[in-house]
Amino acid sequence: MSRSILHMLTPLKHMSPFDVNMAVDAGFEVVSTYTGVERGEVVPLVQDSIFSRAPQDGTRTAIFIGGKNAEAALDMVDAATGAFVPPFVNHVFADPAGSFTTGAAMVACTRKALADRFGETLTGKRVAIFGGTGVVAYCAAVIAAQEGALPVIVGYNGRERVAAIAEGMQARFAVAVEAADGATPEGRLAAARDAEVILSAAAAGVQVLSAEDVAQAGRLLVAADVNAVPPAGIAGIDVHADAVPLPSGRGVGIGALAIGNVKYQTQAGLFRRLLQADQPLVLDFREAYRLAVELTDHPASA
Repeated sequence: MSRSILHMLTPLKHMSPFDVNMAVDAGFEVVSTYTGVERGEVVPLVQDSIFSRAPQDGTRTAIFIGGKNAEAALDMVDAATGAFVPPFVNHVFADPAGSFTTGAAMVACTRKALADRFGETLTGKRVAIFGGTGVVAYCAAVIAAQEGALPVIVGYNGRERVAAIAEGMQARFAVAVEAADGATPEGRLAAARDAEVILSAAAAGVQVLSAEDVAQAGRLLVAADVNAVPPAGIAGIDVHADAVPLPSGRGVGIGALAIGNVKYQTQAGLFRRLLQADQPLVLDFREAYRLAVELTDHPASA
């Protein structure tokens, strides 16, 4: 059997060592990184990868897309798949900054907590997502909308930027996502007050909701926070919390390390799927979410 090769592309100055480690530990035999890659450079790189191996080696060759921007990564996926010339086709896996798998894990953990603690689903739930300009918030919002929720992304620097992002989600995925101004404590509280689910994907070490804010979110069922750097993004959520009751109200909290455990298993699992598949795969946060749901529903199989 031919050796497994992973070509890792990023528009950034460096490829993430985290992603490289994950790929090697999953079993890729050869890993090559390409930095400072622009969208227009994706096609020639991909075509070099497909035409240098026989068609049957396509499933032993994969393209990984990194970076720190959701739409840029998805555009690079489109460029990569558009470069294929069947039967010359490789795998493609996008996980910019590890955030596609993180966002997928966050929503999967939330889904599990809603079901186990309240017998509820995401359908019809108002989901306030803080850190609305980031990749985690992007994929969490799209996944939540596709699950029938009513997501609103909250912008730390006003509504204009997140409104443009929400419009982009509508155009790309045909989902309805609202935008809210979170530039002030009053704006953040207003976004949280009517939410049944609150997801915090804000910058590390930044608290977006105080204990008093959480206490005023009278409809809150689940709050999840991916920030592992003190202070917590949502006050009252320990990093190890896994659907632990919040200090006030009837809601439960999910902390960064509980989410991170599912994220790690999801990213590792997707890399392994590339190595095991007998047909070329294209993986982004939607496939990550499906695997994260499997992992949260059946943890013994992880």
